[in-house]
Amino acid sequence: MSAAPLLHPTPAADLPARILGVGTSQIGMVADRGRDDPDVVKLWIGEGDLPTPDFVVEAAHRAMLAGETRYTYSRGLPRLHRALSDYYRRHWGVEVAPERFTITAGGMNAIMQACQALLDPGDEIIIPTPNWPNLAEAVRVTGGVPVTVPYRRSTDGRFSLSLEDVLAAVTPRTRILVVNSPSNPTGWVMPLAEMEALRDAARERGLWILSDEVYGHFAYGNAIIPSFLQICTPQDRLIVANTFSKNWAMTGWRAGWLIYPQGLAEVFGRLGQYNTTSIPTFVQHAAVTALDEGDDFIRTMVSRCAESRAIMVEGLSRLRGVTVSAPEGAFYLMARIDTGEPSLDLAFRLLREAKVGVAPGTAFGPDGEGFVRICFAVSPELAREAVARLARVLGER
Repeated sequence: MSAAPLLHPTPAADLPARILGVGTSQIGMVADRGRDDPDVVKLWIGEGDLPTPDFVVEAAHRAMLAGETRYTYSRGLPRLHRALSDYYRRHWGVEVAPERFTITAGGMNAIMQACQALLDPGDEIIIPTPNWPNLAEAVRVTGGVPVTVPYRRSTDGRFSLSLEDVLAAVTPRTRILVVNSPSNPTGWVMPLAEMEALRDAARERGLWILSDEVYGHFAYGNAIIPSFLQICTPQDRLIVANTFSKNWAMTGWRAGWLIYPQGLAEVFGRLGQYNTTSIPTFVQHAAVTALDEGDDFIRTMVSRCAESRAIMVEGLSRLRGVTVSAPEGAFYLMARIDTGEPSLDLAFRLLREAKVGVAPGTAFGPDGEGFVRICFAVSPELAREAVARLARVLGER
């Protein structure tokens, strides 16, 4: 007997277009081919090779033993809000009231909650590109429309962002301007004067600024990276997203935070309730310890990254077809490699032939074609090994 015809579409076909349109991560595509191979030097994901420091792990253990394993406030522990307020006062010299923080399940959930709070269906959000791919997908999931503005590139491989280009992309549907400084993947850092100009333009047009400041400590040859919090008031339309993942090697702990304007605590309390209820209570106690006791660890991380950055920039610059410039911030190199093959194919070949895992440039949008992103948050020894392996495949000039 033949099967009866389907009266309804398959479940997948019945999903909303905004969900069906969510892209597949090219970083994951490459990583899935080599993540279980112990011989691969893994430089594809934004994660260092140091484990979470013992003092943070021990704080989580103490909290669990003390019974801190139950539900807590949806915006997070008040103690953690106070520790974050102290952290900003100590490092950036700004006063951020504890009631302006909400604790999120990592930086990804911070971005998602910001999009949920600000975007109506069809609203546009302007994003410099190449960009962290998760951002545009969070916009699409929440019904928004990502509008990309390419970074400008100089012949030596440096990236810059033109404010004229950004403002030329503004339409009546524009709701948010995104800044990621230092940038993933380009390493670009927004100068303070340009931050002030963008703030003024946003005020004039009634636009929000979503500032992703995850890599704020990772500066090379400069003072600490400026924050929009230093030039904005508590009433400005500014949301700052951050995470515990990078500074304290806590990627798997899934802890982050948002800072929002004064008066929106109740709104973000509700969003936190319906996104996660709360992140694990013992993780929040560990996060307090990271903030209070982790400044030396951050300095170690940044110093280590600076050394590995120098090794990789010098080594890659000698390779055939490679154009690379030392990034101002973050811990990535966006290297142009002229082999004539698509970036994704090149990433697969480097994984296969060099046993080095890199992220294809097109993982960060079409403007990344011809590039690969390399994470240098690894030991100097591993950085030298990665360069040597790439040299054997690409050859020297």
